[in-house]
Amino acid sequence: MKLSTGGIVAISIFGIIFFIVLIGVLTGVSTYNKLVAKEETVNTAWANVQNVYQRRSDLIPNLVATVKGVANFEQNTLTAVIEARANATKVNINPKNLDEASLQKFQSAQDGLSSALSRLMVVVERYPELKATQNFSELQAQLEGTENRITVERRNFNEAAQAYNTYLRGFPNNIFAGMFGFQKKAYFEAQKGAENAPKVQF
Repeated sequence: MKLSTGGIVAISIFGIIFFIVLIGVLTGVSTYNKLVAKEETVNTAWANVQNVYQRRSDLIPNLVATVKGVANFEQNTLTAVIEARANATKVNINPKNLDEASLQKFQSAQDGLSSALSRLMVVVERYPELKATQNFSELQAQLEGTENRITVERRNFNEAAQAYNTYLRGFPNNIFAGMFGFQKKAYFEAQKGAENAPKVQF
């Protein structure tokens, strides 16, 4: 049975269309899988950020208890730290919702705690007997180490978010990202006034 010229053309057109659709599907699957992998990297980086902030939060009760042991220590300074810690622990963000507004809310609460801790350390300078205790020295060292880890993990998160956002916004990835509901991730930003050298002494 011989195919007519029209039949051959129809089969050829069908083959071309099938090939184009197949390429589109394979590209879509590949893009989806890469977006998932990059988003999981961002989620892991976010979990690490939360982990170091939680470590800092866990150190604060011991720090406050140690400072309370000093007679006549400024109660309002301790109260500010306790309240700032409570506010910071209230803000929990699902990594799926890491938009600018939610990350700003988280960062603002954590910055409030950082500020309260900085004020506490300034006041501690007036109490040499407190600074001389081994317990306070160890807590202070752990707190400083945790602050360094926070800086590292925030940077790692920003790098993971940048890699994800760059891939997401590229063409044709942006088309598939929109189809599958992937959205841009926000970044940590420097605290206002961070360009000024801190006056806190440890």
